[in-house]
Amino acid sequence: MAIHTIFAHVSCSDLEASIVWYGKLFGKPPLRRPMPGLAEWQFTDSAEVQLFEDRDKAGTSTLTLGVLPLVPERRRLADAGLEPGPIEQADYVHIVRMHDPDGNLVVLASAQTD
Repeated sequence: MAIHTIFAHVSCSDLEASIVWYGKLFGKPPLRRPMPGLAEWQFTDSAEVQLFEDRDKAGTSTLTLGVLPLVPERRRLADAGLEPGPIEQADYVHIVRMHDPDGNLVVLASAQTD
């Protein structure tokens, strides 16, 4: 199997409200809205996030994002009102956990904090 692109998928109950929250998280609006109930952010040629309105599955997703460095990114998110948790030391990386309006878990992971 030759994988060229990975789309991370997050289910939400209210697409318009979630677009506002994820727009703050990503620091930009979605690049595409290819069909009703779907918004997409593209970060590289092979890394994209899809936000999909599905009330039955909302709150059950986990999205882990690798970021460098972590401290200024956490500060940016706090300033945007997203309430990121504290920086935690895991075995090999530092992480910050937070939840979107539906309760989906968003984790920022980084090998460096500053």
